[in-house]
Amino acid sequence: MQDQRIEKIAAFAVNITKVLVIIYLGFVEVFKIGKLLREKLDDEYDISRKWASQAYSILKKRQAGRKIAGV
Repeated sequence: MQDQRIEKIAAFAVNITKVLVIIYLGFVEVFKIGKLLREKLDDEYDISRKWASQAYSILKKRQAGRKIAGV
């Protein structure tokens, strides 16, 4: 009787350990995916920032040209 109880407790402990390992590995994968997404999005944001900066520069030049022309 005592041996069965010990076996049940050991099996329960092993199952809990398995669940905790699976949860941990799931979190690790989520953080890896988040990191990869952040890297990819940073590249996209960088391109967008450059485009926006160029567009803003062109707009400012046009506005300055209009002020000089008196329009």
